[in-house]
Order: sequence, then structure tokens, then C-alpha cells
Amino acid sequence: MADLSIDFCGIKSPNPFWLASAPPTDKAYNVVRAFEAGWGGVVWKTLGEDPPAVNVSSRYSAHYGKNREVIGFNNIELITDRSLETNLREIAQVKQAWPDRAMIVSLMLPCEEAPWAAILPLVEATGADGIELNFGCPHGMPERGMGAAVGQVPEYVQMVTGWCKKHTRLPVIVKLTPNITDVRHPARAALAGGADAVSLINTVNSITHLDLDRMVAHPIVGGASTHGGYCGSAVKPIALNMVAEIARDPVTAGLPISGIGGIANWRDAAEFIALGAGCVQVCTAAMLHGFRIVEEMKDGLSRWMDTQGYPNIAAFSRKAVGNTTDWKYLDMNYQVIAHIDQDKCIKCGKCYVACEDTSHQAIGFGVDAMGGRRFEVIRDECVGCNLCEITCPVEACITMVPQETGKPYMNWTQDPRNPRAEVLT
Repeated sequence: MADLSIDFCGIKSPNPFWLASAPPTDKAYNVVRAFEAGWGGVVWKTLGEDPPAVNVSSRYSAHYGKNREVIGFNNIELITDRSLETNLREIAQVKQAWPDRAMIVSLMLPCEEAPWAAILPLVEATGADGIELNFGCPHGMPERGMGAAVGQVPEYVQMVTGWCKKHTRLPVIVKLTPNITDVRHPARAALAGGADAVSLINTVNSITHLDLDRMVAHPIVGGASTHGGYCGSAVKPIALNMVAEIARDPVTAGLPISGIGGIANWRDAAEFIALGAGCVQVCTAAMLHGFRIVEEMKDGLSRWMDTQGYPNIAAFSRKAVGNTTDWKYLDMNYQVIAHIDQDKCIKCGKCYVACEDTSHQAIGFGVDAMGGRRFEVIRDECVGCNLCEITCPVEACITMVPQETGKPYMNWTQDPRNPRAEVLT
């Protein structure tokens, strides 16, 4: 069996699956049950100054797919609404009882050095393994000059990170907001401030849906609502891209990354790790399905690693980073053409409709020898966009077949059709 244990910026964990800072990590009762289920670590729900935050009711909403499948999850919950003393006491108790699990404490405080200097020794005294700076919360806290209000300003990110490195010996993980134009800038600032790692993404500003009878968005508080933080499987593509951007940036290429955003199974985790993450954090999937989902995550990841010959997490961590590049460096001479496997085709015609109405009219619709419907790719018209493959409901019925063009690699910077092309030598 593959070894799932990790050492993430000096923090050891029996597996890379951590629970993210959120309602599932709000109290000792939850965290103990999570550890009993097999989670490798937790990021305790964000602590702040006393008096604690006050939450509203209700707090959650969702974006649904077919059969009420939750595709995206929205929340307007704030940081912990329990006292600092209670949280610190429980963190110490749990860490003492579970010394082999990673215990990270999330923190959010005003942009003043004194509060950070005061709280960090208290957190360190609990025996916690590290701290995570919550610079990403997009609702409630930014209005108070915290959360995303810090994460969106690289100078603030660097400043607060520097304070924390000054006042604690624990590893400092900076949690980044996705509500920004270029995530590389705050990541560079975190590194400049001395951060040991970054974690991302935090939640995305969102409104999931409205009650059209009452003309108010969900979640409804009295007769009003507000934007919240979006998470769940819908944000995974955004998170993967931002993780990759940091992993392949020359400035931050060596910075450890804790991947967050839509991770619901072992494959999701493997993708984050391959694009640069050293561990992954999970929240929404646990809230929807319970703590025991980690059993399948661990088993699936271990079995896949065995089939691929990866003895440990480090063996495939960042393995896909080198294959991720800017569009301008892609091979303009590479070509694929769609192929329909007639034995697998169910004659639904979805590929034909999609291509005919919205793409390149590269699929022909005819009748076979038995009088049935038949769909064929018109090779001379196919540009290899793979819309047909995406719309086909049968796995591997439509495949994209590479073509031998006889042409060498040529990217857009070299393409003579580019008015700013470089001269080839």
C-alpha cells in the first residue's frame, strides 16, 4: 500500500486529508469525531478577539443540479461565535489526545500588531502545529477591515504575515482569497512576509438564487439577504487554476501549498496534489456527506497510487505543473479529430445538435443500412474542439484522435500569422 503520510512545511500528518476551517472544525466534539473517522488533520475554525462574533439565521444556501444535487454551497457565517478561552482549552485537549494528527489554528484579527502579538503565544501554548491566517473571508469580516479586506491588498498580506513570523515559532500558512484579479500577487507578498506556506482558495463572492415570490436572495434573514462565500464542487476549476498559477510562478514555485476548493473524492485530491498542493482541505463534502467520506478518499488515493507506482505523496506532487503553461506556448500544429465509436453510440444526436447549432457543422446526420439514425464526423470540417465529446452521454463513445501533420512544434510567439511573431532561427 502507498504511504499517504506527509510532512507539510514541518507539520506531520498520517494522510493529506485535512478538514478546512469551517463549521465542521468549530468544537472538540466535531474534531474528535473527525479524527476517529480517519482525517489526517484539521484547521480549527477561525478564532478572533473576544467578544466573539455574532451570527445570523439563516446562514446557508445552495446552487442545485438535477435531482437537487448540491453543486455549489453558499454561506454567510462568520468566524467562531464561541469564546477564545473555550476554543483554546479544547484545542489543547484534542491535540494532547491526538498527537499524531495535524492541528492548525485559523486566526483573524484587526490589522494592528498588538492583537496578533497577544494571541499567538496563547495559540502556541495549546500545542498546535501551526497557524493559518484567514485573509479570505468575503462576507461580514471585510466590513470590519479583516478577511478579504486584507487578502486583497498584498502590502497588508506581507505586513501581517511578518508580524506573525515575529511573534510565533509555529509554521505560518496564509489563506488566500480568490476574489482578486491575480492570485500571484498576494502569494508573493505572503512569501515576502516570511510565510511557510499558503492555502487556497477561500470562498468566492456569490448569490446562489432568489425567492422570486418574495424578491429576496437566499439565505434569507428577515426580509433581506447579502452576498456570501461560495464553495463546493462548482469552485474546483477556479481553485485548481489558482493553485497552478502559484506553483508555476518562478517567485513562488517552491512555496508549499494547501489546496482547497471543491475536493470531494480521491481524484479531486490527486489533481490538486499533481498541480502543486502538498495537502488538501475539505469542507463542503464533509458537510453534505459526513466525516466518513475520508475512508473512501484514503482508500481510493492509495489504490490509484499503487497502480501508478507512486510510493508516496511526494512522488507525484507537482508532477503536472511542468505541463501547465501559457496559451501562447501551446503547439499550434497539434491537431485532433473526433471519432465516433458506432458500437457505443446510442443515436441520441446530442453531438450533432451541439456541433450543428453552436460549433463547426462537422457531424453528419444520416441513415444506416437498417434504417436507423447514424452520426459521422466530417473530417475536413472538424477542428478538434471536443464539444461533441463533452456533450456525449456515453463515456469513451467519442474520442479525440491525434493526427499526424508532419509539422514541427510551433507556438503562437513563432507563428507567422502572428504580427508579433519571433523570427525563427
